[in-house]
Amino acid sequence: MSRYLGPKVRLSRRLGVAIADLPKHNKSEFVAPGMHGFRAKRLSEYGIRLREKQRMKAHYSVLEKQFRRYMAMAKKAKGNTAVTLQQLLETRLDNVVRRLGVTRSIWAARQLVAHGQVKVDGKKVDVASFQVVPGAVITFREKVHKMLRENMESLAGHQTPSWLEFNPAQLEARVVGLPQPEQIPFEINPSLIIEFYR
Repeated sequence: MSRYLGPKVRLSRRLGVAIADLPKHNKSEFVAPGMHGFRAKRLSEYGIRLREKQRMKAHYSVLEKQFRRYMAMAKKAKGNTAVTLQQLLETRLDNVVRRLGVTRSIWAARQLVAHGQVKVDGKKVDVASFQVVPGAVITFREKVHKMLRENMESLAGHQTPSWLEFNPAQLEARVVGLPQPEQIPFEINPSLIIEFYR
């Protein structure tokens, strides 16, 4: 399966959850895609777990192969598998940039990283899936500062999660810890996803 390149709002509507922190995605009630929508069918137990997995994949914009790799890593790690899976996805570099509120979406954050505009501990990193660790310092190249400040103005009121320290004046961030489920601004039931892969 290739990356989804179609309308993103349609994907939000189909999954019934906002996959991006944009006003057009944040609807109180989503209507199924299509001219009149469709009458929602009752999902089976398998369907419920599949949809939860699809929601998480869409929110972090990862493919099935990548998602399976994160799932395998979470199972091997010590501790709660569901929490570890969320932490692995949250600490991807593209997602950290998104959580800082300097881009309007995960896709814009990924483009910023891919174009080499993000530095981790002073070194350029252009891999979106790069895992940041507590203590890492994230900065941006000078030439994108103006654009990032404009993005921040358009996202006024954005709350940076407590596991990140962000200095808007310097456009510098530090990872101060690993995110906990209650600090993730996306409602998901990871236990259903764990059950899906059993």
